[in-house]
Amino acid sequence: MTEQSPLTLESRVRISEGVLFQDLQGEAVLLNLNSGIYYGLDPVGTRIWQLLGTHEKLADIASAVLDEFEVEKQTCEADLLALMGELEKRGLVTACSDAT
Repeated sequence: MTEQSPLTLESRVRISEGVLFQDLQGEAVLLNLNSGIYYGLDPVGTRIWQLLGTHEKLADIASAVLDEFEVEKQTCEADLLALMGELEKRGLVTACSDAT
């Protein structure tokens, strides 16, 4: 298994193939078809997941979250990187090369 580089705000991230998403009253349920494991996201995590569909660069997602939610920039960025790291570890998102 290769070790993943730490994600930064300059990282580009995509939803992994084989992940299903369902919005249930503002909260996401994700199913990783490869592992058969379900995951849940709170409303902010759900919005971040939705933003992954239109933004790849984490800095762009952080900017959108800052526009939509009352949160300090440093907290937003740290929480976004932590969430993306966790989702990547669980195979739900994939970091892309910066050449894209």
